[in-house]
Amino acid sequence: MADYEHIKDHFSEARIFTRRLIVVVIAIVCLLGILLARFYNLQVVNYRDYVTRSDSNRVQVQPIPPTRGLIYDRNGVLLADNRPSYTLTIIKERVKDLEQTLIILDDLIEFKDEELEKFHKRLQQRRRPFEAVPLRYRLSEPEIARLAVNEYRLSGVEVKAELVRHYPLGELTAHSVGYVGRINDRELGGFDEEQYRRYSGTHTIGKIGLEKYYEDQLLGDVGYQNVETNARGRVLRVLERTDPVPGANLTLHFDSLLQQVAYDALGERRGSVVALDVNNGGVLAMVSTPSYNPNLFVTGISFKDYRALNESLDLPLFNRSIQGQYPPGSTIKPMLGLAGLHYNYIDANYSVKDPGYYQLEGEERLYRDWKRKGHGNRIKLKQAVVESCDTYYYDLAFRMGIDNIHNFGSHFGLGEKTGVDVPSERGGIWPSRDWKRRVRGLPWFPGDSLNVGLGQGDVLTTPMQLAVMTSTLANQGKQMQPQLVAQVNDEAVAPAVVDGVDVAEGHWRQIFDAMQAVVHSQRGTAQSIRYGMDYKIAGKTGTAQVVGIAQGEEYDSEALEERQRDHALFVAFAPANDPKIAVAVIVENGEKSSNAAKIARKVFDAYLQAEAVKAGTAAIEDAFDTAVEPNGQLRRRAGQYTGEDS
Repeated sequence: MADYEHIKDHFSEARIFTRRLIVVVIAIVCLLGILLARFYNLQVVNYRDYVTRSDSNRVQVQPIPPTRGLIYDRNGVLLADNRPSYTLTIIKERVKDLEQTLIILDDLIEFKDEELEKFHKRLQQRRRPFEAVPLRYRLSEPEIARLAVNEYRLSGVEVKAELVRHYPLGELTAHSVGYVGRINDRELGGFDEEQYRRYSGTHTIGKIGLEKYYEDQLLGDVGYQNVETNARGRVLRVLERTDPVPGANLTLHFDSLLQQVAYDALGERRGSVVALDVNNGGVLAMVSTPSYNPNLFVTGISFKDYRALNESLDLPLFNRSIQGQYPPGSTIKPMLGLAGLHYNYIDANYSVKDPGYYQLEGEERLYRDWKRKGHGNRIKLKQAVVESCDTYYYDLAFRMGIDNIHNFGSHFGLGEKTGVDVPSERGGIWPSRDWKRRVRGLPWFPGDSLNVGLGQGDVLTTPMQLAVMTSTLANQGKQMQPQLVAQVNDEAVAPAVVDGVDVAEGHWRQIFDAMQAVVHSQRGTAQSIRYGMDYKIAGKTGTAQVVGIAQGEEYDSEALEERQRDHALFVAFAPANDPKIAVAVIVENGEKSSNAAKIARKVFDAYLQAEAVKAGTAAIEDAFDTAVEPNGQLRRRAGQYTGEDS
């Protein structure tokens, strides 16, 4: 025991303990210092950075797409609507394994290859972080239910309720109203910062028709909301919200009932009908057949459906009303006759011998009249219009010359775009000396003028241009710009006069009288449609060659393929004594101009009868208003009963 106590050194042990304690304390102090330094770095030095990162994980700024403006016809019929739809979307930043997620989704709701292909393309497009990318539109209720049950497996996958464009009248308005479609890479690449902001949260853009022309007004302005989310990206609450501004609503001059009548009248034939309000240039109807269902394009058309439309020989995607360019044929004869009167090359008594052809001095070529033996010995202007005498107009065109013809026709909208508020309009061709020298590198020949005098040769017009020409005739030289839209929200779109020509009143009467006789005389080329109407039509028929006929040969319909036969045309306005509506009709390969005239008759009947009903209703209301005393008692008038008598 004594030896043990002698060996134990209490002082040494105390010194060692003290040293160890000091080391431990120093270590603890150092660790605390490091912890405090780290805490200072997090809470003071880098506070804003880490708060921003935290908020980015917890709080998101989400765009709120605006409601696209609606489109109505003149009677309040809805032409472009927004319908609720459920869309499957994926937020890439919240998905741990995208390919595995797609496999799970494919098991739940089977995808087509083209849907996945389009989804991967959208992922590559420019977008904001945490912006949802659509995968499947118009989910069914069973699909929504399966996704809801498996929500725990699908981080970053959302089912969003959104409004999708819908066109209730389908193919009836495809070429006028147009459609919206997915924003593609080319369109997205052309966006500036302001456009990119406006389209955030929006997946569609106007592609054709009014939807494209009035895109800025229909789109509206995007809103935003700050939302708090959980770790799975689900929204817990909305912290702040700026509401979007809805797009403007459009009200059209367009009459959907008249459009239906014109569409049904064309039937299975290829062609176009354009009807204009003579007083303001409003487009009452604009039909192009065949047509297509624009709803197919809204959320992305399938490759199969698009191929069928694009490869069809009947070109259903082609808007014949503003893009189809056709020789106008004899439909321009009233305008050229008016030019002859205006420039004093003819008068009412000027006559031409018609043996069935016209021959330029010094030339062997015979310019044939459509009537092989001619129309008679001495043909005057009225008969030339009524019976569509080609020989008379060969002579007139030669004597007037191309300079006068081109100048006068330009005032009627020929050779230039009409300015109608639908994109992709074509301007046709109204040839001149300069045009031929510039395009063909050749001088103008007298025979060229003869061809122009019959609306053939190099002359090309669209149905819209023919309607404008006819409306300008009805307006006695005042050319109105055609306009589909009458109001943007409550603001009216003012009619626009774009050109005019001053012609003596007597000349207008001669042309109108001749055009009326085209329909209402026994020798008129459109006399077959005159029966049973209580109003007068002023019109002009026309046919346009599709293939040339050699000298000395006759037109043989049966020897030609259907698509090589003549086009049938008709232009007219009514009522003849007080014009309200101008119509242009073309039936591709329709041969007989009467086929086009019959279609126009149906359009006139539908419109004027509707106007008569409206006028009658207004008259009854006015009569009632004038028959009511201030105290509400009915005033006694001749042929009426008071309230007491009844």
